[in-house]
Amino acid sequence: MDLPPPSGTPASGRLRLDRLLRELVEQAGDLLAAQQRLPALLDAVISISSDLSLDATLRRIVEAARLLVEARYGALGVIAEDGEQLSDFITVGIDPDVVSTIGDSPRGKGILGLIISDPHPLRLPDLTEHPKAYGFPPGHPAMRSFLGVPISVRGRVFGNLYLTEKSAGAPFTPEDEGIVLALAGAAGVAIDNARLYEEAQRAQRDRGRLAVYEDRDRIARDLHDLVIQRLFATGLSLQGLGRFLQDSGAEARLESAVSDLDETIREIRRTIFSLQENDPKISLRARALEEVSQSASTLGFEPRVRLEGSLDDAVPVPVQAHVLAALRESLSNIARHATASEVDVVMQVADGSLTLNVSDDGVGLGRSRRRSGLANMRERAETLSGSMTTSRGLLERGTTITWRVPLHPEP
Repeated sequence: MDLPPPSGTPASGRLRLDRLLRELVEQAGDLLAAQQRLPALLDAVISISSDLSLDATLRRIVEAARLLVEARYGALGVIAEDGEQLSDFITVGIDPDVVSTIGDSPRGKGILGLIISDPHPLRLPDLTEHPKAYGFPPGHPAMRSFLGVPISVRGRVFGNLYLTEKSAGAPFTPEDEGIVLALAGAAGVAIDNARLYEEAQRAQRDRGRLAVYEDRDRIARDLHDLVIQRLFATGLSLQGLGRFLQDSGAEARLESAVSDLDETIREIRRTIFSLQENDPKISLRARALEEVSQSASTLGFEPRVRLEGSLDDAVPVPVQAHVLAALRESLSNIARHATASEVDVVMQVADGSLTLNVSDDGVGLGRSRRRSGLANMRERAETLSGSMTTSRGLLERGTTITWRVPLHPEP
């Protein structure tokens, strides 16, 4: 039985006082409960910051949020570049077999889309009663209570935390919302760190690959500029000795040695190309060697090649396409019309120009139709403010085509 109000105190004043006391007691209880959850929040922050893998960090965030507010299910939706839908959806609490039965991951429609279009916390006692509710696909577990919170990274919304089915069928509280918001703030930092770490790892891998490509390119240049040229010189010297030999057996052995040198040169060229063919930017040297190697089957012999200067660094990509086309056309014309037994190819960068010389010891231009090919090559050179000329070829026979373009044409 309630005691009568004190003298001079109206009954309404007593009621207001009782209500105020109850509110203070409730707030004290909520504050105590929040204080009791602070160690769990700190543990969660440490947990999500302990892994520098982005995928692992995202999963830890969902797991920590679910445990903090005693939710049965949790998910993190990563917002796509268009800012209008989800590109990834990480779930915790749902059996993997059930996930596979449900089918495709959500793309951010219905309730999930509300936080995408309006990135603010959202609490619902029963999400199924919301007018934006889409319903669940067959096999999806029942869900009612809902808490959604955005996660921002460097001022931009990265994704959203979704939590459903608080324990004992209770709705999520403002305190739940506050603690998940605090976790989301720490999550943004952890995600940023994980992304920076992955970028650093990618950059390190890229630098490693670049170092490998540069090393391969250096080896390829050394093989061509040093080894092949010396083998060529040795082969020519041996061929020159042949006319001084009287012993047919010795002459045959000498020819065999020259053939071995030619085969060695072909093997080295194949090795050079294999060193550079996996480079994302295949070098001009490698592509020129490939063109020459492919021409051997139609010519019936391997042309001699000399590549000089900073071909891979100084020649722009558009110019590379033109000079390779000129090389291809020259070798094709020789194979079809020149009846040649020797071909020399020299490609070099010097004095601000790229020069291609292709010489053969064949029958010369004469009345052949090679001029149509020459016209194409001349047009390519003139397009680049360059020129193309023809002159006497090897051993005062055949033809030498000189194709030259400036690397830095005047405007």
